[in-house]
Amino acid sequence: MTTLALEPPRHISPAKGAQHALSLAWRGILKIRKNPEQLADVTLMPIIFLLIFTYLFGNALGGSITNYLQTLVPGVIVMNILQASLSVGVQLNTDVNKGVFDRFRSMPIARSAPLIGAVLADIVRYLVCLAVLMIVATIMGYRLGTDPGQFVVAILLVVAFGLSFCWASVFVGMLMKTPGAAQGLMFVFVMPLTFGSNVFVSTATMPGWLAAWADISPVSLMANALRGLMNGGAVAGPLGGALAWMVGLILVFFPLATWAYRRRV
Repeated sequence: MTTLALEPPRHISPAKGAQHALSLAWRGILKIRKNPEQLADVTLMPIIFLLIFTYLFGNALGGSITNYLQTLVPGVIVMNILQASLSVGVQLNTDVNKGVFDRFRSMPIARSAPLIGAVLADIVRYLVCLAVLMIVATIMGYRLGTDPGQFVVAILLVVAFGLSFCWASVFVGMLMKTPGAAQGLMFVFVMPLTFGSNVFVSTATMPGWLAAWADISPVSLMANALRGLMNGGAVAGPLGGALAWMVGLILVFFPLATWAYRRRV
């Protein structure tokens, strides 16, 4: 007697699709729990960046370590969340090469569920990164200048920012043939984006052409929004720009990631 493979149904409701995505997100979280070394980048990198830039450049760039730390911490949060979003594309590329998605294709689940589930699982990585960063920053002398409610808003905002960038990572991961190629290409893209911003220095000190870009960069806008929410100051202007970038990233890269996924598997 021959057993036929199950074919995915032609139409899956949005509610069912969301349920499938959450189930696969839980799969991703379980993988992290079984292999905690996957969190090495989001636990070590925040500490390294804080220590290097605070103690090597704090006095030169901020006048004092204490003053510079207040400006640096919100920016480093954005930088590390952005770098943490790189892993999802690499992981998906690895799964495709190992044949994991061949099994997903034979299951009656929404076609986009594996991608959405992988992106949602990254929230755990973001929260670990933020917890480590804030603990180390507090030990080093950083202090919130606003109330806890605004800090919670800042955390939710930067997590949403990371999730929007995840779709660019997913697109690259589905496009490249190997995990190493996906990671290398995303790293080349992210490093200029983060260093060509106001994370470490004011845009007023930059050449005109670079300052013009840095002032409208998504990293700079998000860093300024977090500074307003965490230290006090203007929030509405940079927040509006950051939200526009986030919406644009999703509108552009979600369809591209889905197209690349269907083309690949």
